[in-house]
Amino acid sequence: MRAKKVIVIHVRDDVEKEEFMKEVQRLNLSAFVYIHGKLNSLKVNVQGTKDEIREALRAIREAHKRVRGRLHPDRQGLFTYSPDDIFREASANVSLPILIRALELMGERVEVKDEYIKTSMPWREIVELVKKLNEVVNQIALQTTRQIREVVAPVSVVYDIDPEELLDLLVDLRLAEYKEDKFKYELIKNKEQALEELLRYLEGEDDEDRGHKEGGEPA
Repeated sequence: MRAKKVIVIHVRDDVEKEEFMKEVQRLNLSAFVYIHGKLNSLKVNVQGTKDEIREALRAIREAHKRVRGRLHPDRQGLFTYSPDDIFREASANVSLPILIRALELMGERVEVKDEYIKTSMPWREIVELVKKLNEVVNQIALQTTRQIREVVAPVSVVYDIDPEELLDLLVDLRLAEYKEDKFKYELIKNKEQALEELLRYLEGEDDEDRGHKEGGEPA
């Protein structure tokens, strides 16, 4: 038996309204859904069987929750994201550890909670960050292992260093080696140690460069 249910979704601004509408359009719902927009709210009309309506309303409310979480920070100033939403928006295939590491290197607050991440970086910025990470990953994917990509990709984007240069640097620092039989770069140390030593080297180099600029060349 067909039925109808109407609910009202309150939104804060036009951006939230547009993002919510995009999310609903992506949902693969059995029920018929019609949405009528008002100034600060959306009237959602759902028609179908009781089960179809129940499932549609659950999915619609969840979609709105995700939209609000990524557009409006909580009391701690953190936005809540579904990683799948970020990667889909960026049209990217990046592992979550690479994204988390990049956020940490940029000094952003980040927490992993169940299927979500909380971070201080706003939605559009995190989407752009993932796009850059994806470009780096694609550039070195064929010649690297997953472990070494989790070191190179975030450092490359955050420090604005060509990933090929970083691979050579890791070899020079004896943190990685090139396996001729596999045609791949692999870490010699675990990724945490490799990252720590790589950052120590890069930050030391930056300090040295600053010293030259401030005090000139040593005598």
